[in-house]
Amino acid sequence: MPCEVVLGGQWGDEGKGKIVDWTATGADAVVRCQGGANAGHTLVFGEQRLALHLVPSGVRQPGCLMVLGSGMVIDPLALLEEIATLEAAGLDVRRRLRVSAAAHMVLPVHRLQDRAQEEQRGAAAVGTTGRGIGPAYADKAARHGVQMSLFTRSEAQFRSALTAALEIKRAELEPRVHVDVAATVEQLLACREAIAPLVCDATSLLHEMLHAGRRLVLEGAQGALLDLDHGSYPYVTSSSCTSAGALAGAGLPPQSVQSILGVVKAYATRVGNGPFPSELLDPTGERLRKQGHEFGSTTGRPRRCGWFDSMAVRRAAAVSGFTELALTKLDVLDDFDTVRIAVAYDLDGKRIERIPVDAAEQARCVPVYRDAEGWRAPTRACRAWRELPANARRFVALLEEHVGVPVGILSVGPDRDSTFRVRDRTG
Repeated sequence: MPCEVVLGGQWGDEGKGKIVDWTATGADAVVRCQGGANAGHTLVFGEQRLALHLVPSGVRQPGCLMVLGSGMVIDPLALLEEIATLEAAGLDVRRRLRVSAAAHMVLPVHRLQDRAQEEQRGAAAVGTTGRGIGPAYADKAARHGVQMSLFTRSEAQFRSALTAALEIKRAELEPRVHVDVAATVEQLLACREAIAPLVCDATSLLHEMLHAGRRLVLEGAQGALLDLDHGSYPYVTSSSCTSAGALAGAGLPPQSVQSILGVVKAYATRVGNGPFPSELLDPTGERLRKQGHEFGSTTGRPRRCGWFDSMAVRRAAAVSGFTELALTKLDVLDDFDTVRIAVAYDLDGKRIERIPVDAAEQARCVPVYRDAEGWRAPTRACRAWRELPANARRFVALLEEHVGVPVGILSVGPDRDSTFRVRDRTG
């Protein structure tokens, strides 16, 4: 069954948006499976840059449906704002967008709660985007969340159900966080007419498409090392970023999957707090940040930068079952004399070749590097394996050796056409 999964293999920000867009050529639907407006996928088309937060990265593919899956938490106000921005850029969005009735809403109070909780944590703050994602998922798990299906009900039913949910939040949060129940109800009621036509039984729709032989691309948000169950808890996101999470969020069975593509950078970055063993707090880290333009598309925050960590990617590959890797931003390393790969850690004087589960242990890990000679030549114009400098090819092969998954796609620049499939390696 023609279902392809595209996931982040590091701490997010690996360039998934562009890879999803490239992979989605000819696809019938692209499905966002989890997360919310805390995700940021930037697509570059010549002079045009599109920053997506909720809308799937198939927005540039004519005729391709864009589905917000049941595993997502969706801010209705942010969704309408993003639709308006994309339509102003000349893109056909509303006609092709479908929103799962089972997805949950991010309410304005969730944003307030998110920020208040971060302030309360003080030095132990997680480093969230403040978009209300964690509180929305918490309410979903506590069984007093609000599903997007509410937009399809009558006005009276909408008012009653939303008021009841907000009263629970008011009892929970005030006086620490003020919850204006009446104003919130009116604010979201004003969105009802625009959102209701988009809401549907997305799971049934996707199953019908699969059985009709349609091609689906499942788009993950964030990255495997931020996974709620398998990341560096508590410095994680609030959803599952693995292939299992993608399938659960879309409502599809494992046998529907044809391939699982893990997207990784040729180095590593992380946004927010939490352990990052290969982080470079020196001029080399700053050089990676500047040359890679490493600033968050959702928050604008500078990303922490470091060398490629093979233990982290190997864990991601094992948990999600990557069938191949898409390696992005190889060009950022073009003028380095030496490039490095973390191949082991020193943890309290002991060499280990796995990433620890415990975040405190991860924070004590000192990387053991394997150095490779840089290629000191531009790769931006390369469109085939044989066109890459010999040392760049050796570096890619070294990554494959230590991760244990082949690189099937390479990206050597921000534009869509700077991506190519690795085929014949004899040249």
